Amino acid sequence: MANFDKKLVIVINEKVEIGKAMNALSFAMLGFGANANKDELKLNQYIDADGNVHSDISEMPIVILKANSNKIRNLRKLAMENNVQFVDFVDTMSIGTYQEEYNLTKTKKDEELDYWAIVLFGSRDLVTEWTKKFSLYK
Repeated sequence: MANFDKKLVIVINEKVEIGKAMNALSFAMLGFGANANKDELKLNQYIDADGNVHSDISEMPIVILKANSNKIRNLRKLAMENNVQFVDFVDTMSIGTYQEEYNLTKTKKDEELDYWAIVLFGSRDLVTEWTKKFSLYK
């Protein structure tokens, strides 16, 4: 396996049911991808035997872990303090229309939010240190 300087990790709240967790993951990855550097992510084209191109698949592994809301909140704090790229998703972002979700989120303090997912992309050493005790999401 190649050695990469950066690491991409997703952490999902283990208490959130699978459908909601996948929704949170989808939104967080969409937000992350919108601001991601294609070269840093090592995106590549796979070509099958028929010549069909399967674009923008990363050469880097993507690790998916599980943790509780407070641990995800702490990861967010560490990412902000260390200038590590991240996108998170909280419970208020899944309650109705976009406007309802936006308005509700504005009324909640951080400690009132239930963190459902976070995507982290940064220094391999930092991200590994922060997440090494987390279990794989299965």
